[in-house]
Amino acid sequence: MRFHQAVTFLEMDQLLPVARASEELGFDGAYLSDHLFNPRSLESRYTYSTADDGAPFWEKDVAWPDPMCLISAMAGATNTLTFTTGVYIAPLRDLISVAKTVGTTATISNNRVRLGVGVGWCKEEFDQTGQDFHTRGKRLDEMIPALRALWAGDWVEHHGDFYDVPECQIEPHPTEMVPILGGGHSPVAFRRAAQLCDGWIAAGAYREEDAWEHLASLKQALTEHDRDVDDFTIYMSLFEMPSVDLYRRFEEAGVTDLICAPWMMVPEEVSPADRPARRREEMERFVDEIIEPMRG
Repeated sequence: MRFHQAVTFLEMDQLLPVARASEELGFDGAYLSDHLFNPRSLESRYTYSTADDGAPFWEKDVAWPDPMCLISAMAGATNTLTFTTGVYIAPLRDLISVAKTVGTTATISNNRVRLGVGVGWCKEEFDQTGQDFHTRGKRLDEMIPALRALWAGDWVEHHGDFYDVPECQIEPHPTEMVPILGGGHSPVAFRRAAQLCDGWIAAGAYREEDAWEHLASLKQALTEHDRDVDDFTIYMSLFEMPSVDLYRRFEEAGVTDLICAPWMMVPEEVSPADRPARRREEMERFVDEIIEPMRG
């Protein structure tokens, strides 16, 4: 099982230090999220909200650094750490922009990008980029194979229901194909992951009972599309106290990657000056108590 350090909601000046520390301590990757901006007036309901009004759980002024810019910076500060987006809202952008930006980032990082994709939920963002919110799922389905063609480095053309691309070539192109992971736990999301993607990535952190339910639904979708679970990457995030026993049970069930954030265990009352050191302590504790025993 590989372990990925989630850096969503981390202060901007701590992103590179945490990336360096993660690599130094033995984490396999970093996990990044994606939004373009925070609407002051928000009418869209956050898909996974538990609030009556559908509001997201984060503060309105939270920072959302562009994932590809951040990956490029982290790649320059590390050597082996991989970078997974959870999730990159690909249909929020046009096909060529996604192909160019992600392909360049994969090249700069020496093929360390793992592209988790999803359809998004914030219509206000789609309105500002001029992309149709209501066709975002169908467009993502078409975009996934088109991206692979554009990343091959050859002269290619694409003619589909939503994208019409004349013969073109995008350079630089990654020397290895970027793995694409389908995000979300709706029936459509499981279908997309099983049918079109190289893996699946959890939508948020799950209680154990829910995680098993979603894993079963994913495996059913894989069976329906004649996919072998042994050749499929599965990212899981658990809202449970970390334990070797818990993670081993999911590993035995086919989960290949775990999203974690031990730095979040530092209490809020710890002063900003002391947080970096305390966060590293929590990361070290996680490595000692979880990662090293898992690796035997």
